[in-house]
Amino acid sequence: MNVGITGTGLTPSSQNNLKKILDDSGIEHVQIGSKSKIKKLDCIVVLGGDRGVRNYFHRTFDATIPVLGINESESNGFLAQIDLKEFATYVKKLKKLNYKVEEVTRLGVKIDGKNVYPVLNDIAVFSSRSAMLMEHTLRVNGDEVWHDSSDGIIVSTPIGSSAYSMSAGGPVIFQDSSVFGIISVNSLDIIRRPLIVSNDSVIEIDEISARLQCEVVLDGIDRYKVKNKVEATKFIPSAKIIRLKKDSTAISALAKKVQLAEDLHNMPPSSKLLLKILEYEGSMTQKEIASKTMLPDRTVRLAMSHLLEKGYVKRKVSIRDSRQKIYEITKLDY
Repeated sequence: MNVGITGTGLTPSSQNNLKKILDDSGIEHVQIGSKSKIKKLDCIVVLGGDRGVRNYFHRTFDATIPVLGINESESNGFLAQIDLKEFATYVKKLKKLNYKVEEVTRLGVKIDGKNVYPVLNDIAVFSSRSAMLMEHTLRVNGDEVWHDSSDGIIVSTPIGSSAYSMSAGGPVIFQDSSVFGIISVNSLDIIRRPLIVSNDSVIEIDEISARLQCEVVLDGIDRYKVKNKVEATKFIPSAKIIRLKKDSTAISALAKKVQLAEDLHNMPPSSKLLLKILEYEGSMTQKEIASKTMLPDRTVRLAMSHLLEKGYVKRKVSIRDSRQKIYEITKLDY
């Protein structure tokens, strides 16, 4: 068996630990980069949790090789559900190919006629300034569905339906459903409801306009300016995700997330925002969190204290700088 290793923000210790586990199991491995030839690999191990897996597929249009996502610390994920500490207990199953490969639908995206990378979670179109209305026309397979004024619009895959889409009032979609979700966020039309469409559909968000520039946000990470039109379609091939745990399907992860959402219903908005940022971005310092959320330092400290007290977040010493503390989501058991 031959395994490729890659990831986001790899630390020397995590790389060495992973390589030692593979060496002890007699599995050949190679470090891969953007220019590596990876056709002969049986699978690719991606460190960095969900964020690392998303970044890998953003760079990879040919996703024919299955990917095993690994968290470098104890945290739950939809795409990476095994942490490095427990990987040694599962590596024999990997070597024997005793695992399930789950097909995760991706969205292909065109912005003003130009292709950008495919996304795993969602496409969001908003004004570049918050709390400013954006007008748009939604078309599905060439037919106009609505012309709307709202804060923005989200097109979501099934696995992305429990992320930004759910926070905006969209439906939770099981992973094996062959559909996409479309949500107009805070529409002026009080009877506007989310839509579910076949994933074979051509979704067009056209005639986009606002008082300021509008932007397309891909998977909550990268922002692109848009002048008039965004087009979304199913991207082929789908992402292939390795599941080593029997209970690590998207449905079980979804059930945990829904329960977590109920538990956090009464949480202060600032705490919810911090938790969402840590979910998308992974481990961060308090300074990085304040910069990302644009909240005052005092608000960040109070929100973080609440999350630490409730056990949703844990604090540890940074590997790169022992003087700094980093924060990450705690692995929750149900």
